Amino acid sequence: MPIRLRLKEILEERGMSQRELARLMNIRPNTISHLCSDKVNAAYFDTLEQICRTLNIDLHDLIVLEDD
Repeated sequence: MPIRLRLKEILEERGMSQRELARLMNIRPNTISHLCSDKVNAAYFDTLEQICRTLNIDLHDLIVLEDD
């Protein structure tokens, strides 16, 4: 069952840029760009937790399990 991050959609819903999120989290914009892409195959739990704290969302709002 593939796992997908909804980060790109969440940022679009909020009108927030990837660069702004990276600035708020004090991480490289390339990291956020990668997490917003369809090519994510790994992510650190710490980074996902920080995204959730920064955007004030739950982890289940960020991660989606897709059908094969």
